[in-house]
Amino acid sequence: MAFGIYVHWPFCAAKCPYCDFNSHVRAAIDEDGWVDAILAELAWVRARQAGTPIVETIFLGGGTPSLMSGRAVGRVLEKIAALWPRANDVEVTLEANPASADAARFADYASAGVNRVSLGVQALNDADLKALGRLHDVAEARGALATAMRQFDRVSLDLIYARPGQSDADWRAELKQALSFGTSHLSLYQLTIEPETPYALLYRQGRLAIPDDDLAAGLYETTQELTEAAGLPAYEISNHARPGQESRHNLIYWRYGDYAGVGPGAHGRLTLPGGRIATAAIRLPERWIARVAKQGHGFDEMTAITDADAAREHLLMNLRLAEGLDLGAYERRWGTRPGAARIAALAGQGLLRLDGDILTATPAGRLLLNRVIAELLN
Repeated sequence: MAFGIYVHWPFCAAKCPYCDFNSHVRAAIDEDGWVDAILAELAWVRARQAGTPIVETIFLGGGTPSLMSGRAVGRVLEKIAALWPRANDVEVTLEANPASADAARFADYASAGVNRVSLGVQALNDADLKALGRLHDVAEARGALATAMRQFDRVSLDLIYARPGQSDADWRAELKQALSFGTSHLSLYQLTIEPETPYALLYRQGRLAIPDDDLAAGLYETTQELTEAAGLPAYEISNHARPGQESRHNLIYWRYGDYAGVGPGAHGRLTLPGGRIATAAIRLPERWIARVAKQGHGFDEMTAITDADAAREHLLMNLRLAEGLDLGAYERRWGTRPGAARIAALAGQGLLRLDGDILTATPAGRLLLNRVIAELLN
């Protein structure tokens, strides 16, 4: 089973109004102190793992990891290499914000061992970037992308669609522009109104109008049409790549592998001597680092996962993938499989397809995936 490591850097230069990620703005931080705490939590996890898994992927997310110095990133990667064996072709991804990206910084990351960058552009017009609370403009985004593509062989571009006032023609033109840049991977997320965000308040007050369900579905279909035509089909609901350029780290999540999540608010799924557990770290950075100093880790949840719960989680994650779910392997792992009658009923509605033992959601099924999974698990 593949094993990856997620490292969360919780700091941002500004908080975007749509964002519910665990990100925080601080006037100043002690970078070495925060990195020391991450290294301690990594060591705590390694000391408790069963066996010696090989690290196949590392993902530095946030927050804004591109606010970290190359030296800090290097310390994290060196510690991981000291604690675990690493695959020869280990994938090391760093999320970057165009506002904090420059050639020297990217060169430092590459020297530290980063070999893939995910650039959070989010929009390709300045008015929408401002409305989304982004600190960069389109010119900066294009410059950062060009710099990243010169430095790294693998670059992913993030965009948000179904934004306020966005039409199908708007999104079609913007996505065509994004595809013209030539990145091997695109993450294309539909804007959702997350609770406890400034956007949620504006939405409740009637001051923020987003595309209705029909238009949003049309935008999703436009996304599939254009990316497939450009040779970057969806391998997951929101992620598109040229064959062989998929995010291997995210595939670990969706295939329900093991991953360690360290840093404030990070989540993990680990196999320990007592069984599989879910971990969740304290979200508030200052509380997290105090807990690490006291007991070596900042986890406030370490929950045993029953096989029944694990089977549900695996189904929920794996059906997001275009490759589908191998029901035979699933049954061997968990001792169960979805009922044949439920599968047949959903297939009859055009929402699922069963080829041999491979169960996949159809394009229509991916639009209604929450419903499909709920019925399979009912």
